[in-house]
Amino acid sequence: MRNFKPVFISLVLAAAAIAGWWWHETGQPGSPRGRDAIRSAVAVTVPETLSAVAQDGKVLFDRSCAQCHGENAAGSDEGPPLVHKIYEPGHHSDQAFFLAARNGVRAHHWNFGNMLPIPEVKEPAVAAIIVYVRELQQANGIN
Repeated sequence: MRNFKPVFISLVLAAAAIAGWWWHETGQPGSPRGRDAIRSAVAVTVPETLSAVAQDGKVLFDRSCAQCHGENAAGSDEGPPLVHKIYEPGHHSDQAFFLAARNGVRAHHWNFGNMLPIPEVKEPAVAAIIVYVRELQQANGIN
């Protein structure tokens, strides 16, 4: 009977560790942390017309960002959608996008891992990309 207590405690700790790992990997239902929540790209409505700057931003986005963030910033298995309420201007300012391109980003909203800096994308290009993303967001009700 004496050996029962350590075995029981070990089983409880193992179950807690497994539950913690599962919670970390799947997140809360509806949470952007769960990989299944973002494996399929979000539906993005592309505006019929983009400003001239946004058109340039789209070309630059497609060249430098779409590989991870998906076509029209809808997300992919490699990176999160930028047309998402998490990236609305009140939560992630334009400056956050500049800093992400220059310095990279430590993973904090999604389970994709850290974003590395993209030094080849200079500030004028990032500015145009931001205009493109913001116009996509506005067309999808993210203000």
